[in-house]
Amino acid sequence: MRKDIEFKTEDGVMLRGWFYTPEGARTPVPAIVMAHGYSAVKEMYLDSFADVFCEAGFAVLVYDNRNLGASDGEPRGEIDPWRQINDYRDAITFAGTLSEVDKARIGVWGSSYSGGHVIVVGALDRRVKCVVCQVPLISGLRNAKRLVRSDLLAVSRAYFDADREARYAGKPPVTIPVVTEEPGAPCALPTEDSLQFFMETQKSRAPAWRNEVTLRSIEMFWEYEPGFYISRICPTPFMLVVAAGDHLVPADMACEAFEQALEPKKLLILPGGHFEAYTGEDFKVNSAAQRDWFVQHLKP
Repeated sequence: MRKDIEFKTEDGVMLRGWFYTPEGARTPVPAIVMAHGYSAVKEMYLDSFADVFCEAGFAVLVYDNRNLGASDGEPRGEIDPWRQINDYRDAITFAGTLSEVDKARIGVWGSSYSGGHVIVVGALDRRVKCVVCQVPLISGLRNAKRLVRSDLLAVSRAYFDADREARYAGKPPVTIPVVTEEPGAPCALPTEDSLQFFMETQKSRAPAWRNEVTLRSIEMFWEYEPGFYISRICPTPFMLVVAAGDHLVPADMACEAFEQALEPKKLLILPGGHFEAYTGEDFKVNSAAQRDWFVQHLKP
């Protein structure tokens, strides 16, 4: 069963999403807290994962990140990784207040940008009893150097500085498209599969998604280093899902980071690209393995 929910963060922003409870289960039950990646909203296949987890007997809390989708927050399209990390922790607190949830058995799930977040949350918050991290960002700067031509890095930094000066003078933040069809034009996620995924899912599943983020969000992306925390997740069980054909968050970075994680840990390598993890045969294999990891560690 799924119902709409809303809860406030510690700094007063209202976040909105869905709460799933398994049919006929004797409550309280273990729970999984989920949020999406860079600019994405919950309708972009998070319901598919939540259905699998709920059918296995879990309560699932799915929400849109602040400034995106159904959630409140200004400026719209601002993606601040550390505010999103704190929101994960507030979501865990909220989930623990629900009568259907066993607050001693809460896991976290994240993908892409939020895959980086759950590395940090799992390392810092010992209320988390299990982590599933799918196709994650590991290093913002290293990732940026894979996505942006080296001769454009200094140009981008000049834009960041100019935007900072403009904001200081009271002007609104500059915005930039998440994806674009115009070859060579600036955007946040400059890969062909990113363009295809966001444009197609906006039409078919997520009309609330907006193709716009603040330029400051890109600067914060470059400065974000969630991989630093990966060795600190232990002793919380940690599962990492890597897509072998990933061009957005390269697979070699994730595999390298996995070597730094301590037991208990599990690595799943899918054959497809970044976005195939959400759909088709890769999704079937992926979601089943994630479900089994949560069952093993949250439902002993």
